[in-house]
Amino acid sequence: MTIQGIAYPELARRFGTPLYVYDADVLTGTLAELRGVLHPALEVFFSLKSNPNISVFSTLQAAGARAEVSSLVELRTVLRAGARPENILFLGPGKSDDELRACLDAEIYAVVAESFDEIDRIDRFAAERGTRQRVLLRVNPSVAISGSRLTMGGKPRQFGIDEDQVLAAGDLTGRWRHADVAGVQVYLGTRILDAEVVGKNTRYILDLARRVAAATGIRLDAVDIGGGLGVAYFDGEQDLVAEAVAKEVNPLLDEFLAEHPGTRMIMESGRYLTGPAGIYVVAVRYTKESMGESFAVADGGTHHHMAAVGIASFVKRNFPVEVLGNLTEGTEVTAGAGQPGRWTVTGPLCTPNDTLLKRVPLPPLKPGDLLGVMRSGAYGPSASPGLFLSHGFPAEVLVRDGEAHLVRSRDELEDLIGKQHLIEPADLVDTTRNGAS
Repeated sequence: MTIQGIAYPELARRFGTPLYVYDADVLTGTLAELRGVLHPALEVFFSLKSNPNISVFSTLQAAGARAEVSSLVELRTVLRAGARPENILFLGPGKSDDELRACLDAEIYAVVAESFDEIDRIDRFAAERGTRQRVLLRVNPSVAISGSRLTMGGKPRQFGIDEDQVLAAGDLTGRWRHADVAGVQVYLGTRILDAEVVGKNTRYILDLARRVAAATGIRLDAVDIGGGLGVAYFDGEQDLVAEAVAKEVNPLLDEFLAEHPGTRMIMESGRYLTGPAGIYVVAVRYTKESMGESFAVADGGTHHHMAAVGIASFVKRNFPVEVLGNLTEGTEVTAGAGQPGRWTVTGPLCTPNDTLLKRVPLPPLKPGDLLGVMRSGAYGPSASPGLFLSHGFPAEVLVRDGEAHLVRSRDELEDLIGKQHLIEPADLVDTTRNGAS
């Protein structure tokens, strides 16, 4: 196993383990394939929540992706990477005043509002600056279309404004002077692996946008159809075919754009773009047998890859895994003693839940073997409890044009301890003097 001609043991020796490795060719290739078949008017906004690394975003941006952010740090990340304000959306519940003010100061394209109260705040902050800020209404739809691994709408949610509330709101065109409500965003679900479901979602969202515009009088400067394109992780799953998605979605966009030729069409994508491009690399520290089960205890675990516990499943399912070589023996895979069998791969945490892989078929393992948990480019460190046992987060490496670049330094001891503040014993209150025991 190599990545752009570089052997993984070479990367492990250079950067240490555990380690995330991203392939720039896969990032740009996936985006190019998607953009190449989707309607030319449909813009792809990369969801930084899936992988907020600045170099990952920069790579995708150079290939044509826009930016969808959900925190002040993500906003600063894309601006530092050179994103143009007109290509930035900010969405998510519970936005702080500082985040909203930063959106206004950066003059981003649109803030996606999750409540009428949020629009009031945007209006107030924009008035303070003497500006107008475009706002897209996030609508929580009345229905949920089956086929998503994680449903985001159609139920009581913290996301967005209920469809019925939006349609009953009346004329919104004059309600705010400085918040310019001029579009709709809907996100029905994620981890979708069926192109027909993407088509059904899109049809519903476009129809909903029409109804919202008619009921409230707002312009449709932009319609964000969400996305939710999934990645196949587990046995029995198959990847979405981009051409099949285009076949479902493109005719619907043709029809909508004939009615609204000036509307900006937006699709969000995170996992689909970054998932297949990343590998989580861990090194086996030792092997053991417990009650007839073979264990490989590695230096990395679910504190870096919480998704490996199981995505939307009550039963542990395994991500694909490969043996990548051995740290001490070179690039080739050399089997340890014994016969191939099923291995449970765990990490260094003090919990039985720290199980990366459960009874997966692998050759005999030994200390120093490198295991790669494949398809790990999305929701790795960003969705994991990296501070459990104070291990911190791993290094991240991006391989581009045959060269490995460190794009995030590993957390070191001082990174983890330096932000803590020790109260010296002399400063503590001695409760025993007050009769406490």
